Amino acid sequence: MRRTLDSCRRQGCGEVGWGMRTARAEPIATVRKPVALLLFLAALCGCSGGGMIPSGPHSMNSTSLQRLIADASQRNHLSARLVAALIEAESGGDPSAVSRAGAAGLMQLMPGTADAYGVGNRFDAYQNVEGGTRYLHDLMKRYRNNVSLALAAYNAGPGAVDAAHGIPPYSETRAYVARITAAL
Repeated sequence: MRRTLDSCRRQGCGEVGWGMRTARAEPIATVRKPVALLLFLAALCGCSGGGMIPSGPHSMNSTSLQRLIADASQRNHLSARLVAALIEAESGGDPSAVSRAGAAGLMQLMPGTADAYGVGNRFDAYQNVEGGTRYLHDLMKRYRNNVSLALAAYNAGPGAVDAAHGIPPYSETRAYVARITAAL
């Protein structure tokens, strides 16, 4: 191999090894872009085609999800219907869901929230629902069991609710609160 590298360097072939190129080959950068795009799309879609697309084939088995919701809701003194409605609104029951903002999992936990509630893997359904229900419990306590304010804080953040002295004037947050409370 040493002789090949030396002779190629003298001839000006460029890099030799992984992605080997010669004077006639396409530059590695033009090969890497399509490969990177292909790998990104494969990760997004997953092997079964559902990937991180909410309500796709990666949605949990309904019985398992309901059991998980019932257990976490009971441990955290919340209504199972509230938690189920929140999960439906957040991820459609897909534990691999990822939002544009970076929230992930069934209850769409942001990285900071996940860290604060001890969630090591936001895509692990048990950890995500446990952390999300503990967070929702804390919001219910903070807003004196006012479901609408707790939901608004879950969606827009407690700072936005506190600054607005109520549900923030964001159309997304208002629709989110209305959609979940209507399901109760």
